[in-house]
Amino acid sequence: MRALLKKIPLLRRAKRTVKKIRKAYYRRFGPTVMRRMLATTSRPKLLIGSAERRQPGWIPTQEDFLDLLDPADWARLLRPNSVEAMLAEHVWEHLTLEEAGDAARRCFEYLRPGGYLRIAVPDGFHPDPTYLGWVKPGGASPGQRGNDHKVLYTHLSARQLFESAGFRVELYEYFDEAGTFHHHPWDEARGKIWRSAKFDKRNAGGTLTFTSIILDAIKP
Repeated sequence: MRALLKKIPLLRRAKRTVKKIRKAYYRRFGPTVMRRMLATTSRPKLLIGSAERRQPGWIPTQEDFLDLLDPADWARLLRPNSVEAMLAEHVWEHLTLEEAGDAARRCFEYLRPGGYLRIAVPDGFHPDPTYLGWVKPGGASPGQRGNDHKVLYTHLSARQLFESAGFRVELYEYFDEAGTFHHHPWDEARGKIWRSAKFDKRNAGGTLTFTSIILDAIKP
């Protein structure tokens, strides 16, 4: 039913209109709201690209006013070496490899020493062909258009990306080359990842239908 509804032209146009209004709102008011929230804490934690999904104690941001690829956005809102933590769930796969490296270095610049960036991205070693069809660049799950993904990471390439930016990397969830799933305990209070083995509802039956590479990139 959901897939059929998405095909109705009027609903598609309404969705595009709402998206435009939301983007205009974020561009106009996002920086002001963020500054107010920053003023309430000396150790800010940022949700990257997630102004609509909230987590207690985290400041939500959106590309429209804090673009990972725009150094001016960061300079007007933050000081280098000032951010306690950042959380980005399924963001990095929407960047090219060059952009991903720039974004990683920008986060490194603004994190305080000892701070961390927690990320989740689709897993290129996931053994399920259906999953890979969803998450590969240009792929789509049933009823959806192309996913706008630019890169499909493995735990090897994800680690290399963030280590190249100066981070120390701790991996928590991933499939290896043989299709074996690895899980190391991670604290959801330090950043909850919804598309994970534990929290994704598609895994409720016990089968790992949808998982992510989950890691912390820690600034020494």
